[in-house]
Amino acid sequence: MTQTATYVYVSSAESREISVLHLDTADGSLTPVQTVGVEGQAGPLAVSPDQRFLYIALRSEPHAVQSFALDAASGQLKPLSTAPLPDSMVHLVTDRSGRHLFGASYGGHKTSISPIGSDGTVGEPAAVLPTGRHAHATLVAPSNRHVFVTTLGADAVMQWRFDAATGQLTPGDPPTLPVRPQAGPRHLVFSPDGRFVYLLNELDASVDVLAFDGGRGTLSAVQSLSTLPEGFSGKPWAADLHLTPDGRFLYTSERTSSTLAGFRVDAQTGRLSLVSHTPTEQQPRGFHIDPSGRWLVAAGQLSHAVRVHAIDRASGRLDGSRPHPVGRSPHWVEILSFPRP
Repeated sequence: MTQTATYVYVSSAESREISVLHLDTADGSLTPVQTVGVEGQAGPLAVSPDQRFLYIALRSEPHAVQSFALDAASGQLKPLSTAPLPDSMVHLVTDRSGRHLFGASYGGHKTSISPIGSDGTVGEPAAVLPTGRHAHATLVAPSNRHVFVTTLGADAVMQWRFDAATGQLTPGDPPTLPVRPQAGPRHLVFSPDGRFVYLLNELDASVDVLAFDGGRGTLSAVQSLSTLPEGFSGKPWAADLHLTPDGRFLYTSERTSSTLAGFRVDAQTGRLSLVSHTPTEQQPRGFHIDPSGRWLVAAGQLSHAVRVHAIDRASGRLDGSRPHPVGRSPHWVEILSFPRP
C-alpha cells in the first residue's frame, strides 16, 4: 500500500490567511505546517485536478484570484500570481481538465470563466455570463461537457453545455431545473459513479437527490428530505455538503444549530436515509472529508477553529475530537493526500 501524507487547507476571511495543517490519518490529530497571508478577504478555495495548484478567491476589492503551487513533499503553498475577477466570488472550481476556472458571484448574479495556463497561473476572465439571482456554486460533470450553476435567489439550477476546447458555455435544454420556492439552492456534488447529483438548499436546509442524464446533460428530481435535527427552532441556514470518497455516506452542515447531518446512500437508487445529527464547531460554514474517507474536518466560522470528526466506516456516525484553532472566520476547507517520497 502506498504511504501518503494528508494536509488540510483552511481559508479564514477576517484574518486574510490560509492555514496549512498536517492531518495524521491514524488518530485524526492536526499539526500546523504553514500560515500564508493573502492579498484580500480570504474566500473559497479550489484545487487543480492534478493537485499541483491551489486557488483562492479574494472577496474584498479589488476582486481577484490568487494562485499557489502545492509542494507535494511538504504540503506547503508557494505564491504564483494574482489575476482579476469580475466580482466577489462565493465559489471557485476548475473544469475537469484544469484549464478553466469557474467563479460564481452571489452579489453580482453572474458566472465567470478564466483560462488557466500550464504553469497554474490564471488569466483575465475570458467570459462573464449573467445568471439567475444569487449564483452560489458551479458543478462540472465528469465528462467535462456539462456545467451546473445554482442560483439561490431564483430557486433554480442552471444547466449549461460546456466546450472545453473554447471555454464557452451555452444554455442546455431545458436551461434550468426549478427547485421548490424559497428552498435556496446553494451547493451540489456528483456521486462517485456520476449517476446522481446531491443538492443542498440553504434557506429550508433540505437536500435533494437528482438523477443525471449524461447524454442530455440534465437533472431530474428523485428525493428531497430535511437536514435539520429533531426539535430545531429558528431560521434554517444550511451551508455545505460532501460525500465520502466511496459514495456510501453524505454529510451536510447547518449553521443555526451548528450540526452535521449524516445520511446513508443507496448505491442503486441514490436515495438517502438519515444516520445521525452531530454537534460541531459554531456556525460550520465549510467542511471536507479526507481522501481515505475516515475523517471529516469542519470549520466553525464563529469559533475560529476546526474540528476533526472520525467517520465510522460501518454506520457513518461521527465522533468529534477537540477543536484546533485557525484564523478568524474560517470559511472553506480542502483536504489533499500526496504520496510520500
